[in-house]
Formats: sequence, structure tokens, C-alpha cells
Amino acid sequence: MHRMLMVLGVVLSAGLREAPAATTNDLPALNRFPRMMQEWVVGQVRAAEARGDARREAVRGSRSARAYVESVRGRVRECFGPLPEKTPLNARTTGRVDRDAYVLETVIFESRPGFPVTANLYVPKGRPLPLPGVVGTCGHSVNGKAAEAYQGFAQGLARLGYVALIFDPPGQGERFQYLAAPAAGGAPAELKSRYGPGVTEHIRAGNQMGLVGEFLGTWFAWDGIRALDYLLSRPEVDPRRVGVTGNSGGGTQTTWLCGLERRWTMAAPACFVTTFRRNAENELPADTEQCPPNALALDLDHSDFLAALAPAPVTILAQEKDFFDVRGATVAHERLRRLYGHLGRGEDAQLVVGPTYHGYTQENREAMYRFFNSVVGYPAPEGEPALTIEKDETLRASSRGQIGTEPGTRTIFSHTREKAVALAAKRGEVRGDALARAVREGLRIPALPDAAPDFRILRGIGSRGYPAKRCCTYAVETEPGVFALVTRLDADELTSRPPRGTSRAVLYVSHRSADAELRSDALARAMAADTNLAFFAMDVRGVGESRPDTCGKDQFLKAYGSDYFLSAHGLMLGRPYLGQKAYDVMRVVQWIGARGHGEIHLAARGWGALAAAPAAVLCPAVRQVTLKNALTSWTDVATTEDYDWPFAALPHGVLERFDLPDVYRALDARSLRQIEPWGPMDGMKE
Repeated sequence: MHRMLMVLGVVLSAGLREAPAATTNDLPALNRFPRMMQEWVVGQVRAAEARGDARREAVRGSRSARAYVESVRGRVRECFGPLPEKTPLNARTTGRVDRDAYVLETVIFESRPGFPVTANLYVPKGRPLPLPGVVGTCGHSVNGKAAEAYQGFAQGLARLGYVALIFDPPGQGERFQYLAAPAAGGAPAELKSRYGPGVTEHIRAGNQMGLVGEFLGTWFAWDGIRALDYLLSRPEVDPRRVGVTGNSGGGTQTTWLCGLERRWTMAAPACFVTTFRRNAENELPADTEQCPPNALALDLDHSDFLAALAPAPVTILAQEKDFFDVRGATVAHERLRRLYGHLGRGEDAQLVVGPTYHGYTQENREAMYRFFNSVVGYPAPEGEPALTIEKDETLRASSRGQIGTEPGTRTIFSHTREKAVALAAKRGEVRGDALARAVREGLRIPALPDAAPDFRILRGIGSRGYPAKRCCTYAVETEPGVFALVTRLDADELTSRPPRGTSRAVLYVSHRSADAELRSDALARAMAADTNLAFFAMDVRGVGESRPDTCGKDQFLKAYGSDYFLSAHGLMLGRPYLGQKAYDVMRVVQWIGARGHGEIHLAARGWGALAAAPAAVLCPAVRQVTLKNALTSWTDVATTEDYDWPFAALPHGVLERFDLPDVYRALDARSLRQIEPWGPMDGMKE
């Protein structure tokens, strides 16, 4: 061990003795398994669907149908976590506009203390009270409730005799969470999002809040529940006739609200409902709030969130040319119709498929009007009423068009930061066996099988400028269908299983690519410098030799890209992506041990350090640890508004159990050496 420390210290202090040749440095990183993780995820989602179908097909008769509905409600609540306490709405009307058939009110209410929601209320004129009411939820429009299709359906409902309340979701309309900083010279800030509204804000806030065990979808749904509370506070509204509808992201909110709130008497989600399997197979990412934690582990699918409202009437609105696969919408409807049939209400589960593309188009709005009218006892409408689209300024509820400029307003991030600080104080230092349990449970790392993993021997690739004459790469199967790619350096030709030798070995876990880092990174090359030790370098799943090429062209680290896609599915499967990667490290340590190397010096860089450090806590064979560019702490990320780490690095709920400094303290007993730690803004560096 002392010899390894001396070699590492000398080489890192002096720098590389000889830089790799430019020709080898310029070689593209190897990637021989680019579809591996996509196919693994599809297999996992198909298995979850099969389990869910077995539950659904076991329903026979009204009694078991009611039991299934109760089961679904419980599982949905488990996904979304405990809902907050209801606090005063502190509702106020900030403006009133008189139109021919309705009065438009601009409204602000608080769904949580200091967390205001901007909304528009459309109240029909000249109709006998009370009237049916509808809560409208917005899709991914920059201007939220003011988008033409969304203010259009709210106005159409009002003209047909409904009190309609439509509100802005966080990150859209008047509720940007990341307002641009003031301009140079102290000029007022532009009222725009510095990251971009909608998807980008949702992912930024949602990924970060997962660290403290929060789910952005719960925040969206809670806004909708409190919107219903406000709607029902109005004397014009009949509480026996209240519905919910929305499109795209609003279709998501509508679907989740069906799962969480039983006061709805009708619902019409548009352009969202399909199946998780179709989304996975079609490589279709979804916002953080569209990916409920453990939903797939609990055998839930989109149809189940609607089933939770049974037997209240529900219609699924889809589009033939939508990217939300209409085949999944058809399956969801078939499941619902069967369940409702057992409850004697088969006709109350409906499906309408429009002929065009994604969006709350007129034909789907008209289908929604017909459906709601049939439920509340109104006559069938003759198409959509004539609409007068209002300017955004007319629909503003806040004084400057962004509620975040008003005193006392809090952001989602402020709640995340506050909870992270509180969790740190409550948690204290986690040590010993308690830390080992926290790591295993927090990252959902399964126990290792008794047998070392099987492996493939890949064909030679020739010289690539590694710090050794020869190399061989092994595909180590850490679990069925998943391979960690492990390169063994040696002075001799390697075309067979790794040679047995000294009891000591070095395992380097790459940041992004072992192949590239063996050619260019100081730590990787330094660790390979001692030719008396067996040296291995590995890529965990999803990077390097299994970096995905899915979700579109060059999408790996985009906000909606393949790395995010895999992380989101890990969340829904109850297998945090980081925990999967740590498991890969543990299995490779086990594999190396089976070759006679019982004392491992584990070295890792960047993202690899995040996987290697927790794995080391659980692996007694790891006797020494060197980390370069390891994240300082998850609390640092959770308390920094402008962080820059990918979703894969931010496991859900981890700060409820432990933090990285707990891991580093434990590894001090194994001669931990930290080199150039990274902070909250460093996680996307090469």
C-alpha cells in the first residue's frame, strides 16, 4: 500500500513523464455497446408492464375492481409522497374584465405559504347558479395560461356555462423560477427565465429537489388540488360537478390529479396518456415531474392514475400523429374500459383520437366539451363557440407579469435549500454500520451474488497510446444484459482471461471514458505507472464504451437527452442510476478478486468517483482509495441555485440518509486521497 501511494505521489507531482502522441489523443473514444442501456431499460419497463397487466387481468367483478382501485390509489400516493398541509389560500382578485358572455378575473392564490399561483377565472354571465366548474392545467407554453389553445378552451367552457379556472404551472407564464439577473448598471431585470421556461426550468428544479426526497410532480399536482379548493370556494360553483382537463404537460397534471384527488366528477387528459413502455421503446424523454418515483417498481402505468378516479367519467384525448404513441393511449383505454365494465360503468371510460399532431386542437377541445356536457347534463354543443383571444397583458394577474418580483414570494429552490439544511442538521454524521446501511438503502444497491460475474473477451484494438505495451478489454456482465467494460493493461499479449498474479491490483473508474482517459488523464496514467501491480480501468454503465446514442442525435448530456432519460427511468424503476453504477464497481471488484487480487486500490475521477466512493464503503477488498474531481457534497448542490451536475449524479432522497462527506470520512481509514475536488458548478467538465 505504501508503495502505491509513493508511486502515485511522485507521478502526480511531476506530471506525466511523456504526453501521449497527438495522433492517439485525437482518436475518438471507443464505444462498442451504445444500445446496451436503452435495451436494458426497455426490458425492465416491459417486465413492469407485465407485472401490472397480471394485476389488472386478475380483476373479476365489482368487488375485485373496487379493491384494485383502492390498491392503485395507495400506490399512487406512495409515488407522490406525503402531501403538504393545507394552508390559507390568501386568494385575491387583481383584475376584472367584462366580456359579452362571461367575466374574466385575474386571480392569485397561495398553494403553499409564500408560493403564489397566478390564474384566470372565467365566470359565465346570465346563467342560473350554481354552475359546473372545471380546472384547466397548462402544457409547455412559454406564456402558460395565456397560450391561445389554453385560454381558448377556458373561454370556450365559460361560453358553454362552466366556471373555468386555469393557472400557470411553475416555470411558465407568470411563474418563472429562475428570473434573469439585473442588467449591468443596476437596470431592472428582464422578466424572462435565465435558463429558458418550461422544460428547462422543470428539469433544473426537479432534478435538484430530488436530492431532498421531493418530487416536482407533487408540487404541480398540489397546485392543482389547491386550484380546486379555490374553485370550490366560489359560490358560483356546484361541487357535485367539477372536472379537470389539460393538454401535454397539462395532460400530465390532469392524469396525476385523477390519481391524487377524488373530488373530481369528470376528467379529460389530452395528449399525454399512453404507456410507459411505449415511451421507453420510442426513446421519448419526459420532464422530471412526468416521471413519478418508483411508479414502475409499483407496477403502475398511465391508465392506473386514471383508474384511481373510477368510476367517475374519464375520456382520454389523443392525436393520431402525436409523439405520445396513440397505440399506448388505445391500450390505456382498453384497460380502463374493462375496469369500468366490472363497476357497471363501461361507457364512462372513453377515448377520442384526433387526426392531427400534438396539441389541444379544436377537434379535441370540442370532444372535451361534448364529454363534459354529457356528464353534467348540458345539451351537446354545436362545435366550439366563437372565441376572442386576449392579449397576454389582459390575462396577467401579477403587477409586472412575473409573480417572483413581488415581495415575500418564494421559489422552489428556496424550499429545496431550506430542506437540505434541515436534513443535514437532523442527520448529523453517519458512521459505521449505519453508513453502510444508508448507502445500500439510499442508492438501492442489491446484495452481490455469491459467484463472480461472467465476462466476454473482446477482440484486440491495437495501440491507442495507453501507458502499457498491451491491453485487453473484458465485458463484465454485472447483471443480465448490462456490462461494465474493463481494460487490463499488461506487458504481455492478452487474448484470454486475465492472468492471475499479485494479490494487489489497481482499479481505475473513469469519469466519462476509460479509453480516452488512459490516453490523456494524469490520474489514470499515473495509476498504471507501477508495473508490479495488476492494473484495470473500467467504464460503468452508461459512459465510455456504453455511452448511449439514443433519444436523437448527439443528445447524451442535453437537458432532455439520453443520460437524463436513463436516470429518469432509474427513478421510476426504483433503481437510482448512480446506485446501478456503484453496483457495477462492486461487481468488478468481485471479479478482480476472483482472479486472485484480494487487495484493491480503487481510484476514480469525476462521475466515476461518485460511483466508486459509495461502492468502496461496501467492499472490504478495497484497501486504498484515490479520488480526483470528486463532488464535495450533495448538500452543496442542493443549496446552490445555479448548480451544474447531471441528473445521474443526483439520487432521489439521498440526503434523507447520508451525504458524501460521511463516505469520505469512512474512507479515511483506507488511506483516502482527494485530488482537486469539484463543487456544485463543476459536474459537466470533461
